[in-house]
Amino acid sequence: MSRAEQSGVVQVQGEVIATRRVGAYHHLTIVAPGVAELARPGQFAALSVGGLTTGNLLRRSFSIHKVSPSGTYGGTLDLVIAAKGAGTEWLTSLRAHDAVDVVAPLGRAFPLPTEPVPCVLVGGGYGSAPLFWLADVLRERGCTVEMVLGAASEDRLFGVVEARRSADGVTVTTDDGSAGVKGWVSDVLPEVFTRTGAPVAYACGPMGMLQSVTRVASEHGAVAQVAVEEAMACGVGVCMTCVMPVRDKLGVTKMVRSCVEGPVFRGDRIRWEAFHDGVCGVPEDAVGAPKVGGH
Repeated sequence: MSRAEQSGVVQVQGEVIATRRVGAYHHLTIVAPGVAELARPGQFAALSVGGLTTGNLLRRSFSIHKVSPSGTYGGTLDLVIAAKGAGTEWLTSLRAHDAVDVVAPLGRAFPLPTEPVPCVLVGGGYGSAPLFWLADVLRERGCTVEMVLGAASEDRLFGVVEARRSADGVTVTTDDGSAGVKGWVSDVLPEVFTRTGAPVAYACGPMGMLQSVTRVASEHGAVAQVAVEEAMACGVGVCMTCVMPVRDKLGVTKMVRSCVEGPVFRGDRIRWEAFHDGVCGVPEDAVGAPKVGGH
């Protein structure tokens, strides 16, 4: 099995060994030697789609749900996929022993606390996938973990049962009230922060949810570390489709690549006001932004 390795990333011809439907999503387990030993919670994998003769040239990127570095297969990678288009439909149609080209682990992982502290983990839909592995790592470090899982409806939740095994406390919300509390995660987060006194929140899910988690965390004196869901066409920083405005430590706004500088960012450094109806604009004060009138 051939493998290209550079800067802690491997490209490997993986083999699907298990696939199952979980609510509205598909859970794939892929043999991917070398990935598990390098990966950290919050990083992602980029998969080729469509087979050798496909016209789908761009990869599809997914947060890593969990990894297993040892065992019969020599290292496995678990991903949760929502079928939304031709590429993801192809991936969810894969069966045991089918091949898929994998590049992983990619991106910046969730930064971990240097000492045991209460942590709040927030997932929206299948965005919760990387949080269970993160919860296990945090608890190994002595942190207490409170999880909040939200979705539009019960079938779009992911990992509620697993959350109860991985966390010290779990709160579930759905927009339609079909499971847990009716409403959004932002409706229950103030109580969670007040009760736990958590100084840090970790979140993964839709951009609107990440913005609200950042706002509530800031109101309670906590820092939000968010894994963004910007479209990542290449996953390795070449195509520039996933750029977004982020302030650096000096407060200067720069257009950065989510796949390389992210996908995890401090929520309070993202220029949320630049996002409108799912489209990200360029703030006028960003480095390199076009100037009105050419001045």
